[in-house]
Amino acid sequence: MSKTLRLILGDQLNHSHSWFKEKDKNATYILMEVMQEQTYVKHHIQKIIGFFTAMRAFARELKDEGHQVIYYYLDANENQQSFNKNIKWLIKKLSFEKFEYQMPDEYRLDSELKDFCKSVKIKTEVFDTEHFYTSREEVKIFFKGKKQYLMENFYRYMRKKHQILMDLNQEPEGGKWNFDHENRKKYDGKVPLKKPLTFKRDVSDVLNVLTKMEVSFFGNVNAKEFSLPTNREEALELLEYFCHDLLPAFGRYEDAMLKEHLTLFHSSLSFALNLKMLSPQEVINHVISTWRTNQDSITITDVEGFVRQVIGWREYMRGLYWAEMPDFAEKNFLNHKKSLPSWFWDGKVKMNCLKHSINNSLDHAYAHHIQRLMVIGNFSLLAGVSPDEIDAWYLGVYADAVEWVQITNTRGMSQFADGGIVGSKPYVASANYINKMSNYCSGCFYAKEKRHGNKACPFNSLYWNFYLKHEEKLKKNPRISMLYRLLDKMDEEEIHKITAQADHYLQNVNEL
Repeated sequence: MSKTLRLILGDQLNHSHSWFKEKDKNATYILMEVMQEQTYVKHHIQKIIGFFTAMRAFARELKDEGHQVIYYYLDANENQQSFNKNIKWLIKKLSFEKFEYQMPDEYRLDSELKDFCKSVKIKTEVFDTEHFYTSREEVKIFFKGKKQYLMENFYRYMRKKHQILMDLNQEPEGGKWNFDHENRKKYDGKVPLKKPLTFKRDVSDVLNVLTKMEVSFFGNVNAKEFSLPTNREEALELLEYFCHDLLPAFGRYEDAMLKEHLTLFHSSLSFALNLKMLSPQEVINHVISTWRTNQDSITITDVEGFVRQVIGWREYMRGLYWAEMPDFAEKNFLNHKKSLPSWFWDGKVKMNCLKHSINNSLDHAYAHHIQRLMVIGNFSLLAGVSPDEIDAWYLGVYADAVEWVQITNTRGMSQFADGGIVGSKPYVASANYINKMSNYCSGCFYAKEKRHGNKACPFNSLYWNFYLKHEEKLKKNPRISMLYRLLDKMDEEEIHKITAQADHYLQNVNEL
């Protein structure tokens, strides 16, 4: 084998990759903390620390296993702060004859590394990350010739292809493909809440480096008790905790929100999954095996709801990303251009649902999917915020946010900026939905039942105002035709009061 330099990116921490099956004295691995990745978007401090800490742990583990590893700390003197510059310097300095890398999951880096390989005179080769169930192109191929993407069709294909929750007659276990309607219960107190499993690691050294290098970030952190899993051992511990302590109630309450509890019964595995410390296959297998031996306490509803998120939604979103990029990042179907309210950065908002969801995000770099979609994303869409600003905030604020899964969820499902590629209708709701799924409305400054008038909940007027404003583009959508029939029955005075209230809130959005 030629003397080879192999690049490992921060979200490629996969111990099971075939690269590591043998110790090759001709292969050297390079991991880098570079300013390039701190400046393309402003990140939450916990996201940066989480990535760096996990990368450092992975490099140590590779060395302990006998692999040759070069690691560039952010403040290293020889660090030229970009992948290309560092790799070129190492190739020259150490006389490497070949450069190899794993396919990045981000279009930006994929393009950069392809161009880099064309610029060097040595041999280059690219490898799969060996992480996902699907290839990059599988979603695109599956939907070729069809009028639109539909996740449910892809999900059923995945279940059949990989024989997940299928019986001997090739029918779905439990008699149904999808138990979504049973996954929408408000938390009722019938199942005791449990304290989330966290990992109290001191990361002051990483924080000191970020401060020294004047990295621009936002959000909050307790550097003495950092909670994210940052190595495979911790990730496996979190998976075990989820399966035995949280899975028995996950399905029922996966859409529920609560003022008093951040995660409820969610796994919080997305950070470990998206950095590839865990594989989706091992997560799914462990969840299903736990169910099979504990069917007295865990139902098919709990298991199917989780499986759908991983082999359905997660793989589907990745496939859409590679099918639609780079054009997807420019889409703005509703022509929304407003700036993010100031309270996205400091959490100082009087609306209880947004106050809790945004402050959770700022304090923990985490919010579960309904907080992201139906509270923060819902408001952003109703308020007409620019998809560019939404993308940047979501990509920055959440520790698990990598672009392949973030942009398809935000610009697509959450903001409907793609005009219906990801979701067939806008995901918007009034205060009624938020009250149905949470206890946020209790004790809120605003009145959930009022559309207009003193302290009327902003979600109510903004909801109807959204449909009025975008009637030309949305009215023919069969999934929301009923809403327009309701609007047609409203008297003009009521519509005037609604739009006047919405205009007032939009003009004073930073004071909400």
